[in-house]
Amino acid sequence: MQTRFPRLPKRPVKRAAGPCSALLALFMLVALPLSPGCHGGPQAVSASVTAPAIDPVSRDWTADMARFADEDAAAPPPPRPIVFTGSSSVRLWPALARDFAGLPVLNRGFGGSQVRDSFWHAEQVALRYRPRQVLVYAGDNDIDAGRTPAQVLSDFQALVERLRRDLPDLRISYIAIKPSPLRAAQLPRQREANALVRDWAATREGVDFIDVFTPMLDAKGQPDASLFIGDRLHMNANGYALWRGIVAPYLREE
Repeated sequence: MQTRFPRLPKRPVKRAAGPCSALLALFMLVALPLSPGCHGGPQAVSASVTAPAIDPVSRDWTADMARFADEDAAAPPPPRPIVFTGSSSVRLWPALARDFAGLPVLNRGFGGSQVRDSFWHAEQVALRYRPRQVLVYAGDNDIDAGRTPAQVLSDFQALVERLRRDLPDLRISYIAIKPSPLRAAQLPRQREANALVRDWAATREGVDFIDVFTPMLDAKGQPDASLFIGDRLHMNANGYALWRGIVAPYLREE
């Protein structure tokens, strides 16, 4: 039986009043990071949305965003879907629709992406679909690229704020950074990032932390190699079967 969650109240928008309004508006305009406005590039967001410090995209994702637009044109997505987004562990999920048959799941993973890439492309990968829930797998590539656990948390917080600004009732689920044999040396930083996100999510209504990290360790506390393909980074059918069982209870039915 799927868990149902209460609808979240809309947050009041505070507006500047009096003679300080113009000065405040100018400050926000200067503080707003610039982002490309071309087709497929990051969508413009308001200064209030970008209040958390967040870096630009990790690389150009125009081709991936165009691919999503083409897929939407060829097969219109279901109304109020459950969107999976993030890096290649989502992108390469071979049987996502079959694994969650009966639910309107939509795969919008783009391989190699980091948490902040989903922030800058929130419109293309999530908001345009008016989803009931967004599941995010990201942080794996962030840590590998040298970003700190604190940056992973900060970027996820910014992503949650961005999504909730448009969809206040949206349920958001963070799938923990997975342990992989190829990146075993990064386990301490992965653990720290996961713990930071887990503890923060516990303080937020409608935000989940889904622990896939712990079940993917072997008896010695190392990444279970039987869950991975030959590159020792991406999962095989056994790995995705494990994820399916862990993720399923978190999916939101209407």
